Amino acid sequence: MGFFVFQSQSSSCIRRLPSIAFALAVVLSLLSVAAPASAAERYAALVVDAKSGETLYERYADEPRYPASLTKMMTLYILFEEMSAGRVTLDTQFTVSKYAASMPPSKLGIPAGRTIRVEDAIKALCVKSANDIAVVVAENIEGSVEAFARRMNRTARAIGMSRTTFNNPNGLPDPTQKTTARDMARLGRALQDRFPRYFAFFSTRTFTWGRATYRNTNHLLGTVDGVEGIKTGYTRASGFNLVTSVKRGDRRIVAVVLGGATSASRNAHMKQLIADYLPDASRGKRTAPLLIADTGAISGTPLPRIRPGYEPPALLASAEIGRPAADEAMGDAVVAVASAVPNARPDGIGGDQIAARIMAAQEVAQLAYAPAVSSSHDDPIARLAELAQSKAAHMQPRPRTAAEAASLAPSSRAGWQIQIAAVPSREDADALLEKVSGSARAIVRDREPFTMPVNAGGTTLYRVRFAGFEGKDEARAACRQLKRQSITCLAVPN
Repeated sequence: MGFFVFQSQSSSCIRRLPSIAFALAVVLSLLSVAAPASAAERYAALVVDAKSGETLYERYADEPRYPASLTKMMTLYILFEEMSAGRVTLDTQFTVSKYAASMPPSKLGIPAGRTIRVEDAIKALCVKSANDIAVVVAENIEGSVEAFARRMNRTARAIGMSRTTFNNPNGLPDPTQKTTARDMARLGRALQDRFPRYFAFFSTRTFTWGRATYRNTNHLLGTVDGVEGIKTGYTRASGFNLVTSVKRGDRRIVAVVLGGATSASRNAHMKQLIADYLPDASRGKRTAPLLIADTGAISGTPLPRIRPGYEPPALLASAEIGRPAADEAMGDAVVAVASAVPNARPDGIGGDQIAARIMAAQEVAQLAYAPAVSSSHDDPIARLAELAQSKAAHMQPRPRTAAEAASLAPSSRAGWQIQIAAVPSREDADALLEKVSGSARAIVRDREPFTMPVNAGGTTLYRVRFAGFEGKDEARAACRQLKRQSITCLAVPN
């Protein structure tokens, strides 16, 4: 019988005792025989406040562990990227190779040469955790498992998963495929932030293929209030793994348990973590940055991230996922719009103009509360994309006041500027200028800080910029330095 040791890492939290039943299980296991060393070496756990990013509980959170089928979270992340970019749709047919068909269970068992719709492939991964379908996805996106694994690792680094190595898309045993509880929590949060529309697939209860109907391997769905998914995993080497997202009221956490001795003990431990630490999650505004990886570069221009701490004045309701989701939906809108730009741009538009359109897309995404966007629209993200492309092609700033003209003086100079963000008030812009001028003084010390009001959809945003760069290379070098300090930056010509 496996057991877990509870240890709070937050001085602000009172250490809680497990439930009586759970404590009894621990005592009985201690009275009988000590847990084998392998079980102790497999165990790790972490609970993160999804709004603040604060760690509420951790145990061996940075120790290397086998991910098993949690690997499929990254496989789905990349598939969702392809869908957001418009290269794949839910109706796209993926072909099954002989190699994919040879995978051991759990699998759907589709014969080589047959096809499967992407929507069914997603459900097969989320619900049944099908090993053959993970390979189907990998081969149809990147051509081979090896190429897909390289993309998995690039994406992991972009998200900030610094201690994870992927060698296959399904999590089947590989001695060098390792991760940590902290990295898995980060991946779970990144899936929420980047793909709020598609994240709902993780809460799918059942999936029917042919004559068989499969129940989701995550048995906390429908039995624990607020559980939204996301993924289970098991191999003999890993033990029983689980990453779970839970939302009750205005609190949300992402919790990870790795190395459970049985699925029942793993689930019991997860329930206990939820009961103990969800009440400690923050209820106010989101302060953690959106975890959106810069993996969708367009003409060498990295995708801008929305600044940490940005909170829209109102919430955009996403009918698809049935909850207010402005802070997550904005991130998806930025990516969706930026991905659409190459397909929409006329021939001859250079990288710098593309960068300007991406910046415009970011600003429109921040205006998720604009009157033109409503929860009754069939696809709010698509509507944001329409607004962004329209704005990018026809940016018409309103007439400037004398005060605004004075504030814009630096932008008339020759050379290049860098933009840190676009925020909804001059006070926010001034505060951000002051913050960056202090925290990144060595990088922007000899530059001229200024704000630039711009009209977007009838609402004024304030661009936060630094002028005085002689050329593109100098401005981009400054951006690279700022990004190392987790400060969003985009180089733009005057």
